[in-house]
Amino acid sequence: MPSTVILEKTIYTIDQLEEMPLPQLALAGRSNVGKSSLLNKLTGRKNLAKTSSTPGKTRSLNFYKVLPEDFYLVDLPGYGYARCSKTEREKWAALINRYLRDNVHLFGVVALLDSRLPPQTLDIELITFIRSQGIDVFPVMTKADKCKQPVRSANQTAWQRLLGSEKPPLLTSSHSGMNIDKLWQFFLEKFAAVQHTE
Repeated sequence: MPSTVILEKTIYTIDQLEEMPLPQLALAGRSNVGKSSLLNKLTGRKNLAKTSSTPGKTRSLNFYKVLPEDFYLVDLPGYGYARCSKTEREKWAALINRYLRDNVHLFGVVALLDSRLPPQTLDIELITFIRSQGIDVFPVMTKADKCKQPVRSANQTAWQRLLGSEKPPLLTSSHSGMNIDKLWQFFLEKFAAVQHTE
């Protein structure tokens, strides 16, 4: 687990975006995929990221600095939340798109996918867009404790086939802690690989 993770910057609008000159790993996912809960579990801090029973709580880009490694975990606004206005959804989409485009510091996006569901159009569209920008996508499945093993296994296989991956996406649970240590180790390995190539 990281020694320290601190929220360093919160960005709500495109004009607030500025260069954050450290390596960055972004977390993206649907509004109800459990992104904030996963972030809290990963960092061992209950209230680092705000969680809510109402989807769509994250409405900003949140830059969390990881020390002593010195990189950012960037929590992107959840997408696909139908109960906010179309204008609001479009604003989030524009913010995410602007952040992803030509970001030389971004070394990958962790696409969080709900273990309970087969591949969804919104998730596929996001992954396709990220890949079109030349950015690596790392699929990770959340809420693995909330469905039976045959269901999550079938959905894992469907995603593996769809993405053309060598391995199925990692199954995680912020409730049971399943594979949380393994996921954090994966983040550190990806960061170390970036450091090695620079």
